[in-house]
Formats: sequence, C-alpha cells, structure tokens
Amino acid sequence: MKKLLLLCLPFAATVAMAQKADDAAKYAGLITKEALQQKLTILAGADMEGRETASPGQKKAAAWIEGQFKKFGLKPGNGDSYQQLYPVYQDEMTTKKLMVNGKNFEWDKDFSFQITSGNWKYNDVVFAGYGIVDSAKGVDDYKGLDVKGKIVLVLDGGNMPAPAAGRGGFGGPAQIKAGFARTRGAIGMLTVVDFTNRPATNTKGRMSIVAPGTPSPAAAARPGAAATTGALTPFFSASISEAVASALLGRTSTLSLNNLKEVNKGTYYSELTIVAERSTVTLESSNVIGILPGTSKKDEYVFMTGHYDHLGKNGNVIYYGADDDGSGSVGVIQMAEAFGAAYKDGIKPKRTLIFMTVSGEEKGLLGSEYYSEHPTIDLAKASADFNTDMIGRGDSSRKGDTLNYIYVIGHDKLSSDLAQLSETINKQYITNLALDYKYDDPNDLNRIYYRSDHYNFAKKGVPILFYYDGMLGADYHRPTDTVDKIQFGIMAKRAQLVFHTAWVVANRDTMLKRDIPLNMPSR
Repeated sequence: MKKLLLLCLPFAATVAMAQKADDAAKYAGLITKEALQQKLTILAGADMEGRETASPGQKKAAAWIEGQFKKFGLKPGNGDSYQQLYPVYQDEMTTKKLMVNGKNFEWDKDFSFQITSGNWKYNDVVFAGYGIVDSAKGVDDYKGLDVKGKIVLVLDGGNMPAPAAGRGGFGGPAQIKAGFARTRGAIGMLTVVDFTNRPATNTKGRMSIVAPGTPSPAAAARPGAAATTGALTPFFSASISEAVASALLGRTSTLSLNNLKEVNKGTYYSELTIVAERSTVTLESSNVIGILPGTSKKDEYVFMTGHYDHLGKNGNVIYYGADDDGSGSVGVIQMAEAFGAAYKDGIKPKRTLIFMTVSGEEKGLLGSEYYSEHPTIDLAKASADFNTDMIGRGDSSRKGDTLNYIYVIGHDKLSSDLAQLSETINKQYITNLALDYKYDDPNDLNRIYYRSDHYNFAKKGVPILFYYDGMLGADYHRPTDTVDKIQFGIMAKRAQLVFHTAWVVANRDTMLKRDIPLNMPSR
C-alpha cells in the first residue's frame, strides 16, 4: 500500500501542474482583442482629452480605471482607497521680455526660451557662426574666440558631428551646441532660428513631485549627484529671430539667415536685456491601484503596471495616446479582469497581485517615482514588476517580422530567473511570439531601459520585465497615435504572455532571485 502511494505521488503532482496550466489558459482566454478594443476606445477616446497629468482628462481616466477595478472584484490598493494621490509642482511664466538697445521685441515672434527666472543685462555678445566643434573633421567655430563669461550667438543648423559613443538618445542639436558653449565658459547661448510657422512656446515648466528647493530622493541617490550639482553653473538659452540677431550685430536693417552666415565671427557690442519671471502652482495627480490578496504567501507581491497618462491637448488638438500607453494600461486592466474572474471562481494566487496604472510617466516617471518613495507595501517582498508600455503596434524598422514579436527588456538584469522564465512561458503558452532582447544592450542609444515606470522598481532592486512594441515612428507623441491603428490581435497575444508570466511568478514556491547587480549606468 505504501509503495502504491509513493508511485501515485508523481502522477498526482503532474495532474496538479496540468490543472494549473489549464486554469491559466482558461482565464487568459478572457484577454481578447474585442475586450481590449472596447476598453481602449474609452480610455483613448476624445472624452479623456489626452489624459495629461493633473488635468481633468487624467482625473476622469483615473475614475474610470477605478470603476473597472471595482467591477472585477479587486480590493483598494492604498488603504481603503483605489487611488494614491500625490502633489505635482509646476512653474509657469508670468513675465518674458527681451530688449536690444532699448527696443522691445515680441514673444514667439522674435524670441522664446524655456521657463526660467531672472533679470540679465549684457553689453556684448560673441558671434560663433554655427557654434559647432567636430574634432574628427577639424571644425572648431570657437577657434580664436574668448567666450568666457559671455553670451554666445549661434545660427541654427550646420553640419553636426556624429553622436559620441555613450552619449545616449536625449541630446538634440541645441543641447549639444549648448554643451560646446558651456565647456568654453560661456554663460548663455542665443540661437538664431526661423520663427515662421513655429508652434507657440510652452510657458509651463516641467512637472515635479518635489516642491521647489527640495532635493528629489531619486536625484539625491544618484552616484556623484552632489558633485555634479555643485559643479554646474546657471546657463541661459533662448531662440531669437533674424531681427534680434541683426540688432545685436549692430545692423539697422534685418539680415536674412543666409546673410547672417556671411557675418564675421567675433565680439559685437550692444545692450541686451532679458527679463523672466515665473510662479509655481501646486497640482494633484494619482496612481490607481487595485489588489487581489494572496493566500499562503499573501505578504509577497507581483506587480502589473502601465502608465495611463499621455500628452493632453494643444488647443483643440488631442494627443490620444492609444498605443502610448493606452495599450499597456488596458493590458493591465484586462489582466485584472482575467485574474479577477479566476479569483471569483476560487482560484486564488499564492502571492498578492497588484494592478497599478500610474500617471506622470510622460513628465519624467513621476507617478512611479512617487510610489517607489511612498510604497503601499514592502518592496523587499515584491517578487517582480511586469510593466507594459506600448504593446499594440509594430516596429516598421525591425528586420524580419514587424508584428509577431515583443521587445522584452530586463531579462538579464537583477534576477537570473528572468531569462529562462520568459522563454519557457512563451514556448508553453504562446508558442510563436518572438521575444526580442535588443534593448537590453547597455549601449542602447535610445536608453529604453530608463524610459518607463519599471525603472523606479528596478532601482529599488525589484526584478522587472518591460514589454514594449518599439513604435517610435511617425505617430509617436503625435495626435495620430489613435485607436484605429492598434493591432488588437497581437496586442491580445502580448498581454496574454504577461498574464501567464504573472500567473507563474505569483504561484512559484519561491520569490524570484535578486542575484544580478544592475549592469546599466544610472538614469
């Protein structure tokens, strides 16, 4: 009898494992293209007005997501609330003036600058042509010029040098030119641009989750942050028209951009006055959090995250953000419905599942940063965060199959369990979805690893997988990122992969290992 029992045990374990796999497949079947389309049509619809952080549209979206979580039987994830409110601080320009030799010029017609505050007066500027330095080609527009403590005047355009290795994907031509000027001791840069048909300048500054004058916890934690902050000096940048440039160069009539190219480099004397004033307003945004409590390991956690905010409106033009990141947020919501259905049927996970849609991602990962500094649980007990940010479209630049794939980021970081886990689950449940790991390259110039909310979990040591479709083409951050362009069939398959991965991790005997140091430089 004892021998018979021992023989039966492996069979019973196999049956139990097969049953769990069947259960997972059954509830993953609720993640359909029809269900995703129905939800995304609401979240990325005109009524949500682009869901800009701290806007009425964002708050309306948060309320809708909360209603979905309630409907699926999720419990509040922040005490007795489904929302984690957090303050957002934003500067706004109140005064903006520029004068040359006592003559006032017009904002957005003759000059513009990013939000700042100060009162500057200068008696000269140094004209440095295009302001380019390219040692590989022997080009140095600063040769023979003394710009230390001076304002530099440069022309827009020119033959920019190739990006330096490791520079990353964030520095555009204006930032690179400012770097050239700054390293030579200049205290400001005026760039001559064509103001014809330029969009209105944004008079509101970047949002922050820390009050003015308060160091950000994330910034303070960066290696060398104090030394870097102490080494930097204020640097003023502005765009100016041909009319302003001509006045600074002592001309009584306006030179065209072509004529300005012929002007000799050097120091020009004229009286330049710039006045800028700003005020700070306090706003409010929120993360929406729902949970399904675990059973035997309820004090351990598995996160599914996505950001529900986007860029809002510009006048009457709505930035819908259907893929970025309506698709990822709806993926989280649909996974919540599938797990919720299993929960109602008595099939409950060992670990507590946390479904969280965050705001503020487009403003600098603000919502997830706030959560990482004010978590609702002990992040040391978080087994993983599975983050979905853009899962509804294809990458036209990808070689081979441009649709039946997903970029998986973080597989070789923080936990040695992640790589095999991803591949095994994909083969077992999805079978033919290509997993592409190219963005895990530490030399990735797009720095994708840093650009979504998983990063704020990773910096706390939580193993992450980030699922991403690579859509950085014509519709990225444009009003044309709309629901009609979403490929709901592949979106469903990608969301099912995340669902199965979360299901397995939620029911493992042990948490994922935390045994690999993060092999990427800091954000």
